Amino acid sequence: MSEGQLDPWVAKWLEEDPQRGVPFADLSPEILELARGPQGGPPTQSIAEVTDDEVDGIPIRIYRNDDTPTGVVVYFHGGGFTIGSIGLMDNVAREITHASGAVVVSVGYRLAPEDPYPAGLDDCETVTRWAIANAERFGSHSSKVAVAGESAGGNLSAAVALRLRDAGDVTLAGQVLLYPGTAGSRVTDSMREFDGLILSLESMKTFWDAYRDGRDLDDDPYAAPLSAPTLAGLPPAVVVLGGSDLLRDEGRAYAERLRDAGVAVDEICFPGQPHGFLNFEFPAAADAYTHVGAWLRSTLAD
Repeated sequence: MSEGQLDPWVAKWLEEDPQRGVPFADLSPEILELARGPQGGPPTQSIAEVTDDEVDGIPIRIYRNDDTPTGVVVYFHGGGFTIGSIGLMDNVAREITHASGAVVVSVGYRLAPEDPYPAGLDDCETVTRWAIANAERFGSHSSKVAVAGESAGGNLSAAVALRLRDAGDVTLAGQVLLYPGTAGSRVTDSMREFDGLILSLESMKTFWDAYRDGRDLDDDPYAAPLSAPTLAGLPPAVVVLGGSDLLRDEGRAYAERLRDAGVAVDEICFPGQPHGFLNFEFPAAADAYTHVGAWLRSTLAD
């Protein structure tokens, strides 16, 4: 099976309920309220302690088990910078906690269109800096803090890593980029090939337009990380891609640029998987989380 050939299991899932695969592009207040709901599906992993808190007014949810943590992972949920929530992406945070053995801090960053770029990114950086400064509170160390996120959250993870590198005052241990958006409004071959599969060019334009708020951000590296002049000096990265994902090519291009800049990169593509396969808890997600967990354990130990 070729990388981009849709997994038969996914094809059947879509066939049984086609509405589940219809791209989301409605940012009306009524729809946004639903798409930012506080409650996701049933817990996927049992976590010893889950607590809600705030950092400078930014909502966070902390996941921790009883064992000595391997480190701290600051997690930014996906949702095109406009939708999603700590509650809706509870499953991703739980899976990362379970697989990595780390304390996970999930961030309820501000969303567009009400709060366009860079509001959400500012929140993500604020909480990441807080996690580094308070790592010992969780039984860890400031040198063992990584960022993670899927889709728009992958973009935010890459952008926080770039901001902290450029500021030069604190250091991240690693970055977990799960089918990240990195190219801004640029259209790649995979976008054309898989247009309409979970995501569409139309929905991506809707999200990006809300995030950019009338500005051209394609050359801003903190909005479109692929446009950064150099990626040298960034922390190690694991890049997880879906073979049938619209964002596959830009995620792969970012991984390639990281490698070319001398950054240690673990890139893995799951053939036939569309955008969101981790969020949807498709069968391939279990292997992806295992891979990410092993990478985080190794990276945080180093």
